Amino acid sequence: MSGPAPAPIHGRAVEAIAGLLDRERLMSVALNRPDGWPHVTTVGYLNEGLNLYFIVSRSSQKFANAEHDPRAAVAIRSESSPRGDAVGVSMSGRVREVVDPSMIERLNRQVAARYPDVHVYCPGGHAVAVMHFVPEIVSSVGVVDGRSEAQVFSIGDLPAA
Repeated sequence: MSGPAPAPIHGRAVEAIAGLLDRERLMSVALNRPDGWPHVTTVGYLNEGLNLYFIVSRSSQKFANAEHDPRAAVAIRSESSPRGDAVGVSMSGRVREVVDPSMIERLNRQVAARYPDVHVYCPGGHAVAVMHFVPEIVSSVGVVDGRSEAQVFSIGDLPAA
């Protein structure tokens, strides 16, 4: 990464970014394939603060990529207003599989509570894996009146939820 080092993230930034994550449902996640090429897909997610959780098939390219290289990047943005204003965030970090059955059950309950109007798929078998994305670098962008302003923050390790 070129340029100045990212500033440590502060409470107001965490609140604003977590608010965006709470409002949105989809993210793009990029994982490195074993041949070095990035692989980007869109997935649904659940967040606890800045920690993100998503499901993948164990037979998918995403799962194979995460097993090969845990480094990942995600991007989430709001819908633009009629004036073109929007906010978004991209984060770089690492993914790991959630293997604790009680945590998976807790996450399933949160998904059902967050999306009561949608028939959601809550994993429980061996065909899927629940993945936990832990951010390390956060880049937020706000676009107001056609002008964008970006901020870059470092996180380090967030406590596991």
